[in-house]
Amino acid sequence: MSTEAYPLHWPEGRPRTMKFSRETARFKTSFARARDEVIHQIELLVGRWQAKQAGIVISTNISLRRDGLPLANQRTPDDPGVAVYFTYKKRQMCFACDRWKLIEDNMQAVAKTIEALRGVARWGTGDMMEAAFTGFTALPTPESQKTWWQVLGMNGRPSADALRQAWLRVRSVHHPDRGGDANTFATIKAAYEQGCMELGVSP
Repeated sequence: MSTEAYPLHWPEGRPRTMKFSRETARFKTSFARARDEVIHQIELLVGRWQAKQAGIVISTNISLRRDGLPLANQRTPDDPGVAVYFTYKKRQMCFACDRWKLIEDNMQAVAKTIEALRGVARWGTGDMMEAAFTGFTALPTPESQKTWWQVLGMNGRPSADALRQAWLRVRSVHHPDRGGDANTFATIKAAYEQGCMELGVSP
């Protein structure tokens, strides 16, 4: 699976937090400090010498300079989501967060999550460790190469009305209560929510 650092490469099927539901965090961090903390926690998890082979990608809607810091004078993006990809025990992992209003806070939340899972690795049993990481495995699927409007069966970026009509159509076909597959429905629902977010409409 191809993962881009910019723009944000949100994992398919992972629910999004709607704009009006985002909260103000109390991390008191900066983009650079939060980024460094994410990398530090991954290094502690996989081992410093294996970190280069882990293929760490921190994906956001912030365009970066060569030194990894944000370009000057760019507008704060509407979508503050952060998705962190890396390889752990030969599996591609993805930690994604968009609960908070600021990118640096979502990045710090990812770092704290990885730190907590390191505690599971240190103090838990083997089955607890595997169970904890299962939900963060990023599995490549054909759907992951599609845009949200393609997932909804549309050609080109639609209007808000066309988005709503497409959602009603595919929802009636793929809803689990009507015999549809739960994973497919989750992907479609995430695509619809992403479309609503980008078009500035309520789901």
